[in-house]
This record gives sequence, C-alpha cells and structure tokens, in this order.
Amino acid sequence: MGFSPFPFSQAPLPISFNHSLVLVVDADSSSFYRIAMASTSGEVQQKGKEQVGQDKEQSARTSDKITKPKRKWYPADDEPRKRVHRKKVQKPTKLRASITPGTVLILLSGRFRGRRVIFLKQLASGLLLVTGPYSLNGVPMRRVNQRYVIATRTKVDIQSVEIPAVDDDWFKKNKKKPKTEEMTDTGKTKLPETFIKAQQSLDSQLVPLVKEVPFLKSYLCSRFSLSYGQFPHEMRF
Repeated sequence: MGFSPFPFSQAPLPISFNHSLVLVVDADSSSFYRIAMASTSGEVQQKGKEQVGQDKEQSARTSDKITKPKRKWYPADDEPRKRVHRKKVQKPTKLRASITPGTVLILLSGRFRGRRVIFLKQLASGLLLVTGPYSLNGVPMRRVNQRYVIATRTKVDIQSVEIPAVDDDWFKKNKKKPKTEEMTDTGKTKLPETFIKAQQSLDSQLVPLVKEVPFLKSYLCSRFSLSYGQFPHEMRF
C-alpha cells in the first residue's frame, strides 16, 4: 500500500461542477457531464483524419463532434420527441419463369386443391388469376398464390382470348354484420352479375381452344393425385 500524506479524514474530496437540484438529482446527466468537462461547450473539435486507401489526399475524412451548450435549467416536464414513421412500400411480386399466360397449373391448397386450372394473368397484389374453365371442372375465376401451385409444361394459346378487366376489388367480401340475431341466417351470398357474365365470356372462349388439343379436356377435368411409390420431387410435370 502506498503512503498518503493526508490522514483518511483529511483527504481532499473530488470537486464536481455538476450542482444538484435536489438531494439525489443532478442538473446534468453523467454522460452529458463527461462530455461537457472533456471539451468546452459550443466548440468544434476535429478528430484525427483517417487515411483510407493509397491516395491520402482524396481519401482523407474528418469527423467533427459538436457539443451542445450546457442547459441552465432542468426541464420539469418531459419533452415530446418526433417519432420516425416508416411507410411500408409494397414491391411488385416477381412471377416465376415457369408461369406464363396459358400455363396449366395444379392447385395445392384451398377448396379446389388437386384441380388443374389455366393461368390468365397476374394481378396488382401479386396473386395469380386462374380459371378451370368453370364449365369443364367447376373452378371459377380465383386468386391463388404462386407458392401453392405446380406449373406444368402443358400450355394453352390464349393470345386471342379477351380477358375481362378483373382486379383485386372483384374478390373483396362485404364485412357488414347483421344488426340483430334474427338476421344471422342470411343464406348463400349471390355473385354479382358482372362476375357471372365475365365467367361466361371466358368459358365461351377457352372451351373451344381446349377441345382443339387432344386429351386436354380430360386432363383438365381429372384431379391430380399421388399413388404409392410416387414422389413429386422426382416427377416432371
């Protein structure tokens, strides 16, 4: 142990310039007090320049640190801070290269899983617009996620087909709830006439194209299934 010239009771106490407002509350926080003591308030101190790369003149960078002036009074109320609001930007979903207009897809989920459908177009939401056609296998115009479909090599030439102006608003459901309990049994909801006419116009154009290809009608009407010893990762659709 080192020898101290002062007795323990007469040792000089450290001097603090951070005065106390009350018994245990200081005027400045510990981090702000250290910054204020390390540099004069309001001055700009330049740190050493970092040399990046071989060319020192072009790659010299300086980082300046500005210390805020010392506040005289401690705020009694909490000061509101502005929150950073980040808006979520929806990026367009990239379509798989194997899915093109007219490609026959196999649905893997939903009410019509196992059915084969014809891909029409991709909607603004990124979902796929498909149809059976309805008059062949009972699959109407639907939106499906491309994660839950298998793209086959079978394709139908639909360049001459006029696809109606169908968007995501066509598939929105009414969220109105009945006001009384007596109105809970409302029965089946009817499809709008615009949807029915659009489906009929699609079927009238697609069915003749399907009948031109041999065995395509029976291929679309049959369901996809796996038997014993068959593995989908070993198949070529």
